Amino acid sequence: MEKEIDEKKQGTSIVLEHKEGNSKKLFIESYGCAMNFSDSEIVASILTEQGYNTTQNLEEADLVLVNTCSIRDKAEQTVRKRLEKYNAVKRSINPGMKVGVLGCMAERLKTQFLEEEKIVDMVVGPDAYKDLPNLLKEVEEGRDAINVILSKEETYGDIAPVRLNSNGVNAFVSITRGCDNMCTFCVVPFTRGRERSREPQSIMEEIQDLWNRGFKEVCLLGQNVDSYLWYGGGLKKDFDKATEMQKATATDFAQLLEQCAIAFPKMRFRFSTSNPQDMHEEVLYVIAKYDNVCNYIHLPVQSGSTRILKEMNRQHTREEYMALVDKIKRIIPDCSISQDMISGFPTETEEDHKDTLTLMEYVEYDFGYMFAYSERPGTLAARKMEDDVPEEVKKRRLQDIVDLQQILSEKRTKRFLGKTVEILIEKESKKSDKHWSGRNSENVVTVFPKGDYKVGDFVMVKVSDCTTATLIGEAVGYSEMN
Repeated sequence: MEKEIDEKKQGTSIVLEHKEGNSKKLFIESYGCAMNFSDSEIVASILTEQGYNTTQNLEEADLVLVNTCSIRDKAEQTVRKRLEKYNAVKRSINPGMKVGVLGCMAERLKTQFLEEEKIVDMVVGPDAYKDLPNLLKEVEEGRDAINVILSKEETYGDIAPVRLNSNGVNAFVSITRGCDNMCTFCVVPFTRGRERSREPQSIMEEIQDLWNRGFKEVCLLGQNVDSYLWYGGGLKKDFDKATEMQKATATDFAQLLEQCAIAFPKMRFRFSTSNPQDMHEEVLYVIAKYDNVCNYIHLPVQSGSTRILKEMNRQHTREEYMALVDKIKRIIPDCSISQDMISGFPTETEEDHKDTLTLMEYVEYDFGYMFAYSERPGTLAARKMEDDVPEEVKKRRLQDIVDLQQILSEKRTKRFLGKTVEILIEKESKKSDKHWSGRNSENVVTVFPKGDYKVGDFVMVKVSDCTTATLIGEAVGYSEMN
């Protein structure tokens, strides 16, 4: 399952500096995971070369694009409501406006989207954005346009994404696409294709460009970053067919992460998302070795019950997951760990639910992304399993998970009380224009009085108070990263 962006950040239109001479206006919104937001930056870059400048004003847009998520039914219903809004604007204000649907929903529904949503002129899957110029020509000539062909290559490694709604501090850099794991509940393998990795040189060049422009933190991004494997191109599943030379010179994720840490010692690195069966010990040693690689791992588990994990086709047991957590805590004692958790998967019993709660207590997660099971059309679970847990039971179990996570989160933030932590200032605090907000290496938000510091500074902050999600303190000077 892809980790979703905080809901407060979802659906935000994105703005690009205007390119002189461009006369057409693009309005684009993104929903769902970080990869969608990253892909929207690629789309904006491609369309800039086609004469489009972005706008935050929906009513004046020549082209409206919505980058969609299919991970849950709620995400898809949100998109359909936005299409209703676009339709209302088109009917009453801007009849010439064209509308396109991008991303996972486009890939899942394909031509069905054109039939169900009459306002939609164009349907474009995640691997087809380079075809946007041709698809726009089709639309301009009065025809519906669709391209949802999945690729066997990384696809966008040669495109420099624009940084949209950026704070100039943090950026995503995509390193892999697709997923081979075929969890029974998840649509990602169907909407984003098989796993393939991006050439290391192009990754390093993109990070270099970010560094030159003043960015201070990069999140290496993929559906499953730990399975990153570059051997000259192609799908990961075909690696066994590679030549001996390709195998000998291949780059895995631990090597890539170390290359980043060494090449950019004053830049901080995170990564997301990891899959338990693909996380190797070498990655943990890289995190422990380099101060500029964050002590934080997002490690989705979905359930604490081995029986349910097998039904989900997760390639690990409860015991194997716990053993990995033990290894993380041994190699990186201060590492923060977060989770994805699903309540109410088909056939889940109260005993299975208790297993989830006891696993959470064992790991002591710092925070998590928790959802009730939502049947997704086309997945094996939807085809073969009855959605037999009543909604009220799903919701009650989900609340148990959320309540326990609140307790664990408070315990985890309290461990920082009285300590001095390194913070990268990202923005002004939402609650006070006199305070900065940033995160420490363990991904905990921290607020403190502004003083003479500025966005992008690495600052040492002594923690004096906390909530379940936020540290509060006073800056005591710049860090060595500054």
